[in-house]
Amino acid sequence: MFWSVMALGETRGSFLPEVAEQLFRDIKKSHEETSQIPDDLLIALKFVFGPCALQALDLVDQRSVTCLSSPSGRKAFQVMGGSGRLYTCFVSCHYCPCPAFAYTVLRRNEGPLCKHILAVYLCQAIGVTQQESVSDEQMSTLLSGTTAL
Repeated sequence: MFWSVMALGETRGSFLPEVAEQLFRDIKKSHEETSQIPDDLLIALKFVFGPCALQALDLVDQRSVTCLSSPSGRKAFQVMGGSGRLYTCFVSCHYCPCPAFAYTVLRRNEGPLCKHILAVYLCQAIGVTQQESVSDEQMSTLLSGTTAL
């Protein structure tokens, strides 16, 4: 498979390794053709992302990801976590305010992302992201970190 040939640490203008980018492309293609993610890609997802893969798939199944977009073109993603807490994720700068991201990704460097950001990527790949338009003022408030929408 593709991951045996590529180095996990390799990046090309992205925060994710090329192997992860390819995995999302494969998931998207397969889902477009069959409306499913085959077992081999689910296994690859678990191999690349570890334990957070199953948790992210659960968030996808629950349709927990909403893309907020403003007229100026800014985007942010809100993910309803398993605990009921709403996390505002910024995929463009690869950031989630959850404790797992701070500890596992930033502090311990044990993985490239948390389950919330992985859920965003998966929802985008299979086209199940909820969409919500917000005003530029609302987006500015959200980006300033003063409140969730």
